[in-house]
Amino acid sequence: MLVSVSAVVLFGFFVAFLLRTKAMTFGSGFVATMFGFFLASSCAAGPINSFSTQMATLVSALGH
Repeated sequence: MLVSVSAVVLFGFFVAFLLRTKAMTFGSGFVATMFGFFLASSCAAGPINSFSTQMATLVSALGH
């Protein structure tokens, strides 16, 4: 759960940065956010969560 919350915060900051630098319009940011919500409720959420967890484990293992 901690990894999921951290990823949400990280991607939230990234979208906010893109909106602030005008690299992404408000409409594009809204579409990206809605895509994330719909993707989270689909059957693809399980594999994406598993992949994220494996990547977090890999990155933490590289630091040791």
